[in-house]
Order: sequence, then structure tokens, then C-alpha cells
Amino acid sequence: MLKTDDLKPATSSNGNQLAIIGIGCLFPKAGDKDAYWANITDGIDAITEVPPTHWPVDAYFDEDQKSPDRTYGRRGGFLSPVDFNPMEFNIPPNVLEAIDTSQLLGLIAAGQALKDAGYGPERAWDKSNVSVILGVTGTLELVIPLGARLGHPIWRSALKDAGVDEETAKDVVERISDSYVSWQENSFPGLLGNVVAGRISKQYDLGGTNCVVDAACASSFSALHLASMELNSGKSDIVVTGGIDTFNDIFMYMCFSKTPALSPTGNAKPFDVSADGTILGEGLGIVVLKRLADAERDGDRIYAVVRGVGSSSDGKGDAIYAPSAAGQKKALLDAYKNADVTPESIGLLEAHGTGTKVGDAVEVSALREVYGKADQPWCALGSVKSQIGHAKAAAGSAGLIKAALALHNKVIPPTIKVQTPQKEVVADNSPFYLPAHKRPWFPRPDVPRRAGVSAFGFGGSNFHVVLEEYRPEKEAADWDGNTQIIPLSGADAAAITAKLDTVPAGSAEAASAWTAVRDFALASRSSFDAKAPCRLALVAEHDKTNLFSLVKNARAMLAKNDKSAWQTPDGAYFACGGVPGKLGVLFPGQGSQYNGMLNDLACSFPQVLDALVTAD
Repeated sequence: MLKTDDLKPATSSNGNQLAIIGIGCLFPKAGDKDAYWANITDGIDAITEVPPTHWPVDAYFDEDQKSPDRTYGRRGGFLSPVDFNPMEFNIPPNVLEAIDTSQLLGLIAAGQALKDAGYGPERAWDKSNVSVILGVTGTLELVIPLGARLGHPIWRSALKDAGVDEETAKDVVERISDSYVSWQENSFPGLLGNVVAGRISKQYDLGGTNCVVDAACASSFSALHLASMELNSGKSDIVVTGGIDTFNDIFMYMCFSKTPALSPTGNAKPFDVSADGTILGEGLGIVVLKRLADAERDGDRIYAVVRGVGSSSDGKGDAIYAPSAAGQKKALLDAYKNADVTPESIGLLEAHGTGTKVGDAVEVSALREVYGKADQPWCALGSVKSQIGHAKAAAGSAGLIKAALALHNKVIPPTIKVQTPQKEVVADNSPFYLPAHKRPWFPRPDVPRRAGVSAFGFGGSNFHVVLEEYRPEKEAADWDGNTQIIPLSGADAAAITAKLDTVPAGSAEAASAWTAVRDFALASRSSFDAKAPCRLALVAEHDKTNLFSLVKNARAMLAKNDKSAWQTPDGAYFACGGVPGKLGVLFPGQGSQYNGMLNDLACSFPQVLDALVTAD
């Protein structure tokens, strides 16, 4: 299935590979990258009712999708209130109402990312060639109230036609005007999308290019595309890039309601048979990029490597908002060509996955054409929109950060709300499976872990990004062998019990005994059959695990002949060596099981996973 081309050294045909060295983000129920990743892996649903801070639901909601000037949506993903000290950013408090939220929160997210990258205020560094290139859609939230104030001639005319006297009409017009933000000196820059990047450059004294780009819901990837060209051309040495979207007001709900694209039931369920639309979200996802060679030279922490970016346009087709499988396929193939990889080497695909019937169907069609068929599913398919909603201009960066952290932590994250996957996704020898729970991302012996991330926008703007785990030369020495996984497989419980009899259960305190355990573990990993009906994994830690007791507990568990004792109770897929299945585990010092125990272990000790397929 994997091509020989995947075995050669990684070289990208579109220039130097790039390193993600810093992450900053604000997403629903997550004020930074750590909270965001924890929510993703724990399957937290951040979709809520529209809060009063955004718009009054009772005034605008109507379940009738055709009701004029009403929305049938009342749920979404919303940012939690953020403490903002304007003086910290040299902004006079009295002008805050004239500055768009995206500009204000952009300062916070960018500051997080720069500090996370090691380029915070405590460090002196050359900022002259540091650029800020962001994805921001053309309309910001302040445009609506400021524009609404200009309706006063229409209001006066309507009041006059209704027979309202001039004095009362004047009072009514003033009352309406006072309910909106007033025009002032800072209004113009306060509503401009490009100033989102401009304020960041100014605040952090960054001297490179600063601009924003608009590709609708693919905006953050169009920004990433430009950022990669800046770095590969040598124009910039560092680029702060990503997407920002805090525009979740009633205007945006009306836009999506009249398309119509919102879920009437209030949940985005990408790739599920019951999917009926998307849910709007908001967020800010910022990454700091550097050329990989420069990041290695400077000793930067590297979350993931950007191997290549693919882009395309749909060309001539149906309605301007209708997605095209051919256009998306072109972007996917362009990305894999630029990254010099094959689709078969991708272990995680973070899809655009909005949850709309048409959108998901088109995307699946393109993916199945590119990825082909397989004897066993090997690529995890998901969409973070099921948890935070569709963050529009920040949608791509939300997926990018999710995938980068998955690579960094060696974890396959879940996609929630998928009860019954669409047959188009998983049937007919599909290479895809939809993980419902987090699980360790086992490595393959011949290629690094890789992820693909998609973002598509109205007008046929298609982008796909290939990420790869960062594997430095010294990584092999990071695991000292003091934790061993002993996987056993067989046709039934009796076969597993027989193999337990061969486990060296002497005193693990003796050096010779531990050497025997290591040798046995290595042999077990080599002979382990991931497709066997029964599978059990033992975990032993040097100087901590009583193997005799562990094996005794395992025999007792198997003697019950109760499959629920050693198989995942919910029957969820479990990725092991690229092959989905079920796997049980006996944890050191414990004789009982709980669902997800192996996941918790392996997700906490990702370096042990590499031992499953590499020399001991």
C-alpha cells in the first residue's frame, strides 16, 4: 500500500519545509492551546445556546426556515469572556467600543503564539523580517452597527409616512441611533480587516509584511499559503499566521440561515447519517512558522513540520456557493505533490467536514477518489467542527492546530457526535475510519506520522495542507526501555492464557530478569497479530511491576471467559499499527479494567509506542 517513494528522505518540491514553533488560540471553551487540546482529546462539546452577549434569541429566532429576517439557528460555538487590559496594548480605554473584537483578541492570540515559540517580551531578537499574514473575512462585526446608523433618513421617512409628528419622530430616531456604536475618529481603522494584522505588527514591533487575505472559510489556509511563500523566498524569517473570526452575530446567522446551511437540530455531525447542517463557531488560531532548518539551528521546539500546501479553484461549475469534488481533488493532489508524499502515508485527515449533506458528500467523493480502496481502514477521518462549530475564517487554523498537536502528542483525537458513519465514508473497502475516542497514534516502521488538513471556501477556494511529525536524529535515545509493552494475540482466551505461561515472571529487580523481560517484549511485539480475534497487552515498568502478580491477574481475568473484561466495552475502533480493532490491557498494579485504559497509558507515554515497531 505504501509506495517506495515514501521511503526516501523528506524533500519538498515547493521549497524548504517549514516548522510550527508556536501556537496561540482562543476557541469556544478554550482560552489557550492546552485547554483546546484537552477539550479535543476529552471529546468536550463546546456548542451552546446563543449567549446574551451576542444577540437576543427571542427577537430573531423562528424555526420556520423561510421566515423573513429570522434565523432558525439558536446554537453555536462562542468564545468565553476574555479579560482585556487596553493599557497593556497601548489602547486608550475610551476608544475600545470603536475597535473590532477581532483586532483586540488578535493581540492576545498572537502574543500567546510568540511567547509559546520562545519569542516573548523577555527575549531580545531580530524582528525586522517577521511578518504577520492572517486569514480574515472581509466583513467585521463593527461594519453592521456603524452602517445601521446611516439608516436614519429611511427611519424618518417611514415615521412621517406613518403620521408620526416631527418631534416624536426625532426622539425615536435618536433612540434608535443611540442603540448603535457611534462614529468617531477610530471607527474607520477599527472596522478594517487588515488592521487585525496591523495592530499585531505594531504591538510586537514586527517589521516584515503585514496583511490579511480573504478566501471565505479557507482564509486561514490562504494566509498559510502566502506565509509559506514568504519563508521559502527568503523574504521573511518568521511568519505569524493563521485565521481570526469573532463574527458570530445575528448578521452571520442570517447569512447561513438563508443559504440555508445551519443545522435545524442544533448540532454539526460531520459524516454521520443524521447530519443536517453546520453550526457556526468563532475563534482565533495563530501559529508561528519558521524554515525547518532555521528552527533546528536555533533550537526551537517544533510541534510539526509543514511539508506542503496545495491549492486550487473549482473553475466553471454550478452556483458560486456549490462545492466541487473535482476542485477539491485537485487541491489534495497538489498538496501531496508539493509535499512529495502519497495519500497512503497519511494517518490522520482533518477534513473541512462542515456537517452539511451536500458539502460532506462532495468532500467524501473527492477523498475517496484520491485515497482509493483498502483491505483495512488505515486513515482516521475527523472534523473539529463537531466540537467547536464552523469557525469560518479560522476554520482551517482550528484544524491545523488540532492536527499539529495530534502529531506532537502522538495521539489520534476523536470526532464526537458520529453515531452511524455514512456508508459513503466507511463502506466499499474504505481507507477511512471515524475514531470516537482518543487513542494512541502508533507509528509505521517505514514512514513518519503524517496528517492532511483541508479548508474550502465559497467561490471555489480550495486548500489542503500536509503536516508531518518532527523526528530529530536524537529522538531514538529519548526512550530508555524501562517501560515495556508486551502484546499477546491469539484465536481465543485459551491461546492468550497459554502465552501468559511463557512470560518471564521472575523478579524484575534483578538485571538479568529485566533483560529477559525486554527480550520477551521485543519478540512479542514482532509476532503480535493486530488482526487476531483476541488481543491483550501487558505493561511492565522496571523496578515497579511485579510480573508474577500481573500475569496471575491476567489469567484470572481470562478465566472468566468474559469478553467484556478484555475487549473495549463499546466496541470502538482502536488504531494499532495502522489497523483498527479492539485491544484489552492489564495495567501495572491493577487487576480490573476501565474503558480507555490503554488509550490513557499510550497517550501519556507516546515514546513507548515507537518501541512497538522499532528495534529495542
